[in-house]
Amino acid sequence: MSSVKTYTLFTDHDIYLFKEGKHYKLYEKFGAHSVEKEGVQGVCFSVWAPNAKKVSVIGDFNNWNPQEHILYPRWDGSGIWEGFIAGLPWGTLYKYSVETAYGELLEKSDPYALSWEQNLQAASLVSTTWYEWEDQEWLENRWKKNGLASPISVYELHLGSWLRKETDPQKFLNYRDIADKLVPYIKEMGFTHVEFMPVMEYPYDPSWGYQITGFYAATSRFGSPQDLMYLIDQLHKNEIGVFLDWVPSHFPGDANGLHRFDGSFLYEHEDPRKGFHPDWKSYIFNYGRNEVKSFLISNAMFWLDRYHADGLRVDAVTSMLHLDYSRNEGEWEPNIYGGNVNLEAKLFLQEFNTAVYKEFGNSIITIAEESSDFPMLTKPVDQGGVGFGMKWMMGWMHDTLDYFKEDISSRKKYHHKLTFASMYMYNENYMMPLSHDEVVHGKASLIYKMPGDEWQKFANLRALYVYMYTHPGAKLLFMGDEFAQTSEWNFKQSLDWHLLHYPVHKGLQTLVKDLNHIYKYETAFYENQFNPDGFEWIEANDADNSVYIYLRKGKRKEDVFMVVLNLTPQILDYKIGVNSETHWEVVLNSDDPLYSGSGVNAEIIKEQDEEWMNHSKSITLKLPPLSGVILKQKKDKKYKLHRIKLHKK
Repeated sequence: MSSVKTYTLFTDHDIYLFKEGKHYKLYEKFGAHSVEKEGVQGVCFSVWAPNAKKVSVIGDFNNWNPQEHILYPRWDGSGIWEGFIAGLPWGTLYKYSVETAYGELLEKSDPYALSWEQNLQAASLVSTTWYEWEDQEWLENRWKKNGLASPISVYELHLGSWLRKETDPQKFLNYRDIADKLVPYIKEMGFTHVEFMPVMEYPYDPSWGYQITGFYAATSRFGSPQDLMYLIDQLHKNEIGVFLDWVPSHFPGDANGLHRFDGSFLYEHEDPRKGFHPDWKSYIFNYGRNEVKSFLISNAMFWLDRYHADGLRVDAVTSMLHLDYSRNEGEWEPNIYGGNVNLEAKLFLQEFNTAVYKEFGNSIITIAEESSDFPMLTKPVDQGGVGFGMKWMMGWMHDTLDYFKEDISSRKKYHHKLTFASMYMYNENYMMPLSHDEVVHGKASLIYKMPGDEWQKFANLRALYVYMYTHPGAKLLFMGDEFAQTSEWNFKQSLDWHLLHYPVHKGLQTLVKDLNHIYKYETAFYENQFNPDGFEWIEANDADNSVYIYLRKGKRKEDVFMVVLNLTPQILDYKIGVNSETHWEVVLNSDDPLYSGSGVNAEIIKEQDEEWMNHSKSITLKLPPLSGVILKQKKDKKYKLHRIKLHKK
């Protein structure tokens, strides 16, 4: 006889919201919750399986027998099965046995489980997200760190390959061990945020976490939910924000997961033109189904709420918004207006952004990985936009890498690849990504994308970083790029930290530290990074010399920096037009020996009171080869610039 008792965590209002697609905290209701019923401690189970004939809980406690603990279907037609089992402790392994309408018997892990077993069986664990957080001060003030007028410099990393155990490189570090190594490193490097590639449970290591099965479970590869919370807590206590990769675009067809959960197309769209992803051989959520929207938006809310994430980088938004994404003619069906926009996915993203910003305000950020020119992605929903806080600036990334990969002798032909972004850089709120996608699958590491001999490769990459850090927009750099990892990223092993024994790699790392410092502490580089007041071209058309000159401006009139890029190996004495009342001082030169540059001094060698470049006077600046030079405007000749205190460790 079944020892399951009736028990519910749902009110009638919960059910109404769930069915309307408006319940955004389903993690408080579904899954396995430790409760007390009539003085007896146990676990309440709730699962959505509307097309199932029977659902039971199986596990070690009943020898995985589907006849022992059968759940009760709710009377209200919601498709929810629930019940209470007494005496189950934390850590109990369980699954749902689902008998389909056709008599098929499926074993499914809990879609709302907080932990999953790390093996092929992938059972769920009765777990908790209780943790004694110590980051209240960060949470109260993080709106200052996550605002559009704040410096946002992101270090993207994959927890399984940033660093491995020294004694056994085949084994992962625990989240807590990672915290002990990562937090001081991020502080030293000066990044403001980290972005973790997916930490949700996934079965297949080569997917890097983007084929998720346990959307509410912190992957147990690296420890418990509390271990991940400790890592985030330590980052927050050290003034470092945390973005999480979130994947509402698709899920794998693993037998334990969401695919055909109750024998029907429950979470995925039944029509393969909308429900199957041809590139990733995975299944696409049915964004038109209200219960699925509740599941996904609740999941976003869960990571922001329970794990104190400061933002979500939403993966593969382009594939969500376009019905014809990676499909040939005849393989997709137009929307009701005859277009290629997935209207259901767009509405879902608008509702997702509206919900999380309503709950958390501007203390969090949502970031779209979106590679098309889909309009108004970062504009408010009430103005017809999709509502994201930022989007990745993929056009900038492609144009920049295409330019720097060119042989130096032919760069003049491609000069305006570096100026083109200024035509659209205020259309959206952009983050400039040099992400993991650029250093895998035969694309080469960043350093080996650069042309020339070793000196030219490093000089080019140093100049690229000066360009990136001084360009309007937030920044993102993938792990290893800060010290010029020479091999492509390999998820199976640690980064090549031994490279830091070589001066050229150490020098590049020092430059990234200094650029982070300048970006964080000099308001001209971030106050106006999303409006036209912060940027002005001085020279955009000198293709023959491959020279670019622009100003970055803060809100105060005197808060101005000049950036000069010389992207040829020639030393140039270059004449630049400036305003008569201004004076300038070099504050960073990427060719400095500190960065393993050639040591050519960037200096102002002449000032003249003659009109030049439509300005009232000129300066002549010695430009080192393949360099980026940053100058600070001084108020007058008597004004002594307080030298930027760079971390030159």
